[in-house]
Amino acid sequence: QVQLVESGGGLVQPGGSLRLSCAASGNIFRVYDMGWYRQAPGKQRELVASITNAGITNYGESRFTISRDNAKNTVFLQMNSLKPEDTAVYYCHAVVSTNDGFRLSRVYWGQGTKVTVSS
Repeated sequence: QVQLVESGGGLVQPGGSLRLSCAASGNIFRVYDMGWYRQAPGKQRELVASITNAGITNYGESRFTISRDNAKNTVFLQMNSLKPEDTAVYYCHAVVSTNDGFRLSRVYWGQGTKVTVSS
């Protein structure tokens, strides 16, 4: 019913930058909170950043910047000064109500996009 599609991951050298994008699509009534989580091998999934539909942000990683385009149901993550320890799969997260019945809100996850920081 709702899909989150991430893009922008890849291989980057230490000190480089990447911008991740995540677009929500499907039978959407409204997109509420959106955010990014990451998970490295052998580690727990952790919050990177989140942003409400009103633009209030919350950061687990202060080096990055989260933003969103409500008109496009898209959230971005600008990552600068990347370090090898930033290597992980980054997952988009969103709370979305569907345009069906009671328009219930549910949590959705993207498929993940790989970020590798290495020389």
